[in-house]
Amino acid sequence: MQLFQLSANTTLFPPVEKALSDPNGLLAFGGDLSPDRLLAAYRSGIFPWYSPCDPILWWSPDPRAILHPEALHISRSLHKFIRKQPFHVTLNYAFSAVIHACAHARQEGTWISPEMIAAYCTLHELGHAHSIEVWHQDELVGGLYGIAQGKLFCGESMFSSRDNASKCALVALVTHFVRCGGQLLDCQVLNAHTASLGATEVSRERYLTALRALQDAPLAASSWQPQELSLVPIGER
Repeated sequence: MQLFQLSANTTLFPPVEKALSDPNGLLAFGGDLSPDRLLAAYRSGIFPWYSPCDPILWWSPDPRAILHPEALHISRSLHKFIRKQPFHVTLNYAFSAVIHACAHARQEGTWISPEMIAAYCTLHELGHAHSIEVWHQDELVGGLYGIAQGKLFCGESMFSSRDNASKCALVALVTHFVRCGGQLLDCQVLNAHTASLGATEVSRERYLTALRALQDAPLAASSWQPQELSLVPIGER
């Protein structure tokens, strides 16, 4: 299979079935990170991921990592930690601070370049990208960000500077998302951290079927307005 070069004159992507198997899911290169192209990518099950020195690379892996909210695994120790309420959690209070922290949290390097930060901050301003912030007093100690696709949320990255802070961000997101009518979280590629929280793999075809069914299904109007979130999981209030 060939690797496709995107045209500057259109935001169309090749069919995801044309993606390479090695490396898994690499579909195309080039283009830009304009809002129209990024939104077209997410609607097609595609996301950008590349090193700062490389051209923009576009991916649609098979299998795909997802998290059904009801499968969220909260360990006994995390339950105990949450009951102590050491943090407070907010939604869309500090998107720029969260994405910058996600970029700086990785000692091995990051794909979250200044270009990526600017692009996703623009998506946030347009109402498509959202952040969860975890605070200890007035210090931002954890969080995550991603892209809303109706009743599906595409998680992009998370960070934690204190124990359990990123896990608390995910618990708060899932709890809030479900209360607003959300049904599925996209984790892109499975890793040990997301697997420990209940994420699993499905075929790309199955993921795309869910994406098409959920991406135009509206959530409650207030779902993504800035607000404080509960850390108490569903079923425990």
